[in-house]
Amino acid sequence: MDALSFILVGLAAIVGGAVNALAGGGTLITFPVLMAVGIPAVPANITNTVALCPGYLGGTFAQIRDLRGHERRLWLLGPAGALGGVAGGLLLLNTGESMFRALVPYLILLATGLLAVQDRLRAWLLGRVNGVKTATPHEAWTVAPVFLASIYGGYFGAGLSVIVLAVLGLVLEDTLTRLNALKQIISFSINIAAAVFFVFSGQIVWPAALVMMVGALMGGVLGGRLAGRIKPETLRRLVVTAGIIIALLFFWR
Repeated sequence: MDALSFILVGLAAIVGGAVNALAGGGTLITFPVLMAVGIPAVPANITNTVALCPGYLGGTFAQIRDLRGHERRLWLLGPAGALGGVAGGLLLLNTGESMFRALVPYLILLATGLLAVQDRLRAWLLGRVNGVKTATPHEAWTVAPVFLASIYGGYFGAGLSVIVLAVLGLVLEDTLTRLNALKQIISFSINIAAAVFFVFSGQIVWPAALVMMVGALMGGVLGGRLAGRIKPETLRRLVVTAGIIIALLFFWR
């Protein structure tokens, strides 16, 4: 990577961090830029996963108070998320560069679609769980669907939070605020487990990952300051549009 590549990756991380803080979907910006500067698809995806860890950690601490009373669920779903993240990472490493590159546009379209329906999904979940404060008596049944969602998170990761929140809303009964906090720590478990697994893969482009970590943190701070000034819906539409264009470009290539 030359100086220009580092600048592009750093700027993409800043923008991606701000987008994640405001509306979500930052991976749809950072991952294509990593590939655009010449990093192959699998190492680019792995590097992107590792670079996102600080953001998930920050989001977890931001909602730590809403995790009170979730102890039993965390003991069940935290390990399920971690195991799924490792399983997804193992699947990625065994997919092969050419196969994963062929899947990239479909994965981007899937993530773009999840981002596009995020508001409707959240509204549906809010209508379903509004005012419910008692937990379902069969919480162990949540392990399997969370594990399956976690495999996707370890494999690609874009749109992971939307998938996990949807799964939790379908299988648990609780307030949306508490489910969102649970989603955050499960997503962190998935991401950190996959990242630790990838450390031993030898495919992390560490210079790019370190630049992205710094950029993502800067972007997160910037996004926090811009909150209230930029409508998340408007930004989400822009990211969705960009995701569709990027997917089409990958199809064309």
